[in-house]
This record gives sequence, C-alpha cells and structure tokens, in this order.
Amino acid sequence: MKKTIKWIILAVIILVVGYLLYINIFKTKELMEPIDTQPAITFEVTKETISNSVQVKGKSKYKQETLVYAPFASKVTKWNVENGGQVKQGDVLYTLDQSTLKNEIATQDATIRKAKLEAELNEFVSQQEDETTALGATEAERLKALATQESGRLNVELNKVNADIQGRELADKKAKLKTAVHHAPATGIFLYDSTSERPQSVTDNQYIGKIVDLNKLEFIALVGEQDIFRIKQGMKVQVKITALKELKLSGEVTKVSKFAVTAADKTSTNQVPQFEVVISLQPNEHLIGGLSMSGEIETVRKENATVISSIAVIHEGDISYVMLDKGAGQYERRDIETGLQTADKTEVLSGLNVGDTVALQ
Repeated sequence: MKKTIKWIILAVIILVVGYLLYINIFKTKELMEPIDTQPAITFEVTKETISNSVQVKGKSKYKQETLVYAPFASKVTKWNVENGGQVKQGDVLYTLDQSTLKNEIATQDATIRKAKLEAELNEFVSQQEDETTALGATEAERLKALATQESGRLNVELNKVNADIQGRELADKKAKLKTAVHHAPATGIFLYDSTSERPQSVTDNQYIGKIVDLNKLEFIALVGEQDIFRIKQGMKVQVKITALKELKLSGEVTKVSKFAVTAADKTSTNQVPQFEVVISLQPNEHLIGGLSMSGEIETVRKENATVISSIAVIHEGDISYVMLDKGAGQYERRDIETGLQTADKTEVLSGLNVGDTVALQ
C-alpha cells in the first residue's frame, strides 16, 4: 500500500514538471516568432478643386410684398377678396362707405365759399369807408382809418392762408373719396393681417394686409462677425429646406448688411452681434414664406490645386510637415507650405508633387 502511494506521488511530480517544461518551451518559441505589424496608412497627393464655405441658417421670405392700407376711416360695405386669394393688379379688393366723407366734403366746400364771400364783402365795405373818411377827415380820423385799413389787410391775408389750408384739405378728401373703391396695387396672393381679418370697419391708414408674389422668394440668413467679412455679393449658395432635407436649391448672395442686428444669446446673457445676408432663390414648387433653411456659402474656390488629406499633415508651431513614403518601409520627413485648408483637405503650395505618397504613422 505504501509503495502504491509513493508511485502515485512520483507520477504526479513527473506530470507537473513536464507541464512546466512544455509551457516554458512554448512561450519561448512564441516570443521568437516575428510580430505581424500593421501597414502604415498612406495618402496620395492629388490635383483637384478645393473650396471653403460658411454655414448659415435662416428663413425664407417673399421678396416682393406690397402692403395694403385703408385710405380713410369708414365702414367696409363689401369685400371682394378672400385670404390667400389670387388677385391681379387693378382688381377691386374692397369698397368703403362714402357717405360720411361726402358730407365732410360738402360742408368744407360750403365753408370755403362762405369765407370767400365774406372776404369780398369786407373788402367792399373797407373801400367805402376809405372813400368816406378821405372827405374832410381830421388827422385823428385819418390815423384811425389807416389802422383799420392795415388791420383789414392782415385779416385778408389770414383769410387767404386759411382758405389755402382748407383748399388743400378739401382736395385731399376728394382724392381719398376716389379710393373708396380700393384696387389691388400689384399682382399676387392677398394675405390679411392676422389680427384683423376682413374687418367691418377701418381706421385712417389702417394696415389691412399684403399682396405677395409667390414666384419670388429670398433666404434671409444671420451670420456672426467672424464670418461676415468672408461673404461677398454674388457668391453661390447651396440651400436646403429643414423640412425637406432631400431637396437641394441653388441661390446667390444679393446683399450683405453693414449694420449688426443684435440677438440674445440663448446660452448666456451676452448680446451677440449678427449680420443679415440676403440670398436669392430660384423658383420651386415647394418654396413658401417662413420656411426654416440652411445654406452653404462658397467663399473661396481653387481649381487644379495640389492637395493632401488634412489628417496626414503634422503641425509644429508655424511649421507643417508630412512623412513621405519612400517605399520598402522607408519614410522621410518633408516640410511643406500649406495654402487653403478645409475640414478634410489641405492645399500644398510647395514640398510635394502630384503622385507622391505620404504616410500616417
């Protein structure tokens, strides 16, 4: 029994020693085998078009809007247009009650004629008094007559001024009377003022609505002071509608504001100056006013530029360089001069030639 136990213990020791020897030999062999290294990522220097752009956001707006106002205070006797209805220039939009204005014109006309007759009568009486006073009048009577004559002359001038004022007011009212039947000043879609759709009465010069040309829209964008000096009139713009991401439109910068529009920064209490940029849009069936839009304004464009991937360029202060692939796993540092840079491409002005390969190690 004791011999059997000894043999078992000896067998276990031999197995353990054998296993340890096997592990050591296997690991040594594994360390001696060469490590399979990953190849370096390379980029080829190419000749292509490179451009830089500014991203903008804003809303669409009708380019041509003709505002419609009430010519005078009155009741509306008839409406001839619905909200959103198509109108042509010269169509009747609405008709105002003319009775009150006609009464005012008649009263003022009578007042002017009365004042004119009174002025003529006063002038006649003044002439008669002058003739009577001239015969055997004393010095005191002549002075009194002279004062009366001068007072009469001033009254005549004052009456003329009042008559001119009343005449102009009368002419203005007669002109307003001609607009009681109000015609559309332009062709387009009529939109009522949301706060007073189809009012039954209007006040003097009250805003009623507007006529818009649906075929002419603009993209009104706001940009910060960092980008405003990069944008110029005539630059091309790629436009997208937020609600229709697949639809791409083309536009052109028509106006760059020189005055800042102060808008509250939503993330702080600071006031962020922004500038308005107006972008013309080509007609499209999906375009309406008030749509949220985004645009990409191309500020710089270079044809046939020598470019390399931006991630392959290494920067050390003012110095830029790449690792030029010499082949057979050999790499050489090459200093380069860079030009226009975008998010993914960098223009190479000197240091590399088209067809060269650089590596990212």
